[in-house]
Amino acid sequence: MRNRIVMGVLLAAMQFLPPGLLAAGLPPDYRQVLAYLDKKGDYKDHVFKVGIPRNDLQVNVDGVDTPTTFGFDGWLAMTKGKNGLDVMMGDLVLLQDEVNPVMSALLDNGLEVTALHNHFFWEEPRIFCMRVQGHGKAMELAKKVKPALDLIGNDAAGASQSEKSVDFAKESLDTAALSRIIGHAGEQNGQVYKITVGRDDLKVNEMGARINSRMGLNTWAVFYGSDERAVITGEVAMLENEVTPVLRALRAHELDVVAIHHHMTGSQPMVIFLHYWGQGQAVKLAEGFKSALDQLGRGANRVH
Repeated sequence: MRNRIVMGVLLAAMQFLPPGLLAAGLPPDYRQVLAYLDKKGDYKDHVFKVGIPRNDLQVNVDGVDTPTTFGFDGWLAMTKGKNGLDVMMGDLVLLQDEVNPVMSALLDNGLEVTALHNHFFWEEPRIFCMRVQGHGKAMELAKKVKPALDLIGNDAAGASQSEKSVDFAKESLDTAALSRIIGHAGEQNGQVYKITVGRDDLKVNEMGARINSRMGLNTWAVFYGSDERAVITGEVAMLENEVTPVLRALRAHELDVVAIHHHMTGSQPMVIFLHYWGQGQAVKLAEGFKSALDQLGRGANRVH
């Protein structure tokens, strides 16, 4: 009789648990993570996986209305590594207005962003996928990632404040001032001013060939507009350990990161590239670019 009473109490209590907590064989620390994140998840092959689906979105790809499971079901996963610490990886599905606020939240809480790219063409609304990575105790990781998750799907990230089309056709820039800030001279091409900085400090080889700046191993910025209102775009060539410092530098100067990816395969050392974009006073944009440049090796920062 007593056993039946205990079992009845347990079954009654389980009715009030979040569905994710009923996952078979879920270790206690991962149960805490599910409860804290208020998500569903499971535990298979020594991996704890939490679903971050974009059920709030109705995505149309090339005229076809698609379900969330077609490729819009983001996730986080944890597995045990050395010294009882977890390795966390994940893929977050984001609207373009969510990308940089979410990135800042991840970086500000000590997590790494390792990739940013699109998975589709012709989708409405536009969707981007961001890879995240971290190491630590399971609950510590959950607390670090939650501020970013809280920005997804609830308009907390804020919408783009783009104004009507701006015509810079008759504007010009003080390019000498931009060069002084960045420490490198650039080239004028019409109304666009481009500064390219090679990664001469890196000895990159592909199939026995030396890869240099002319082959695309470089960091660059292009400016367009006026001193008071300009736009900047470009890319940064980074070693793996430079990625997070560069991301932090760009976001600290309110420059948006729009892609993180590889340009080469089979090359040594591995080089990762990111693309960025920004609007504002030309001097401020140059300072943001210079801040990212300062995170790179000495060869990239040498004035010549």
